Amino acid sequence: MKSQVKRAPSPWAAQLGEPSYVWRSGQERRLALIRKHVALEDRWILDVGCGIGTYVRRFRDFTPHVFGIDVSLPRLEEGSRSVSGLLAAKGERLPFKDAAFDVVVFNEVIEHVEDDRQTIHDALRVLKDGGRIVIYAPNRLYPFETHGVYWRGRYRFGNIPLVNYLPNGPRNRLVPHARAYTTRTIRRLWEGLPVRLVLHGYVYPGFDNVYVRNERLATALRAVLYRAERTALRRFGLSHFVILEKLPAA
Repeated sequence: MKSQVKRAPSPWAAQLGEPSYVWRSGQERRLALIRKHVALEDRWILDVGCGIGTYVRRFRDFTPHVFGIDVSLPRLEEGSRSVSGLLAAKGERLPFKDAAFDVVVFNEVIEHVEDDRQTIHDALRVLKDGGRIVIYAPNRLYPFETHGVYWRGRYRFGNIPLVNYLPNGPRNRLVPHARAYTTRTIRRLWEGLPVRLVLHGYVYPGFDNVYVRNERLATALRAVLYRAERTALRRFGLSHFVILEKLPAA
């Protein structure tokens, strides 16, 4: 809705990104894409990096068995005022028993953890055989760096053009706080692990902030770029969209 108030960047925006504070078209579309490949009804779901619990709340439209973890205590405190089941924990060391969940979700989170491969490894530990991991993660080929940059000792929030097209050294000096993945580097996260790759696609933005200012422009951008997800231009999308299925032990 056009009446939505835009928040200023939080003090943790650089290190942790910004969570979904409200449910809008972009989030609803991501959920719809997940539901094409992952059954949510009556499943046990874990949202890693849940922020204030926006996705946890929405997942509960399908099942009561939803939990979220995050490392930001202020965000968890805010979310817990209206959403139960939010816990403080790191993705590398999930506070759950083995085979506790049917679905584990990483929505623009894996780029912020200390050890991304260990995070996937522990997600598999808490996942049941046949369970699925959902990953949305920044695409190195997207023309904008959405996590902001450090420039002359100061963090600058916003979408910065062409940063991800720089070589690793300069890019990582500008963006030491968030990874962006190529096809090769994201697939390294589960290389050699007991998983089956169900889907590796790409998604473009929902342009929800644009919609608040210019509904016609946002609608046109969505029409063009959502269609591009079915063409070779998909590789330039905002995020990788990955579904992994845990294989039974041999």
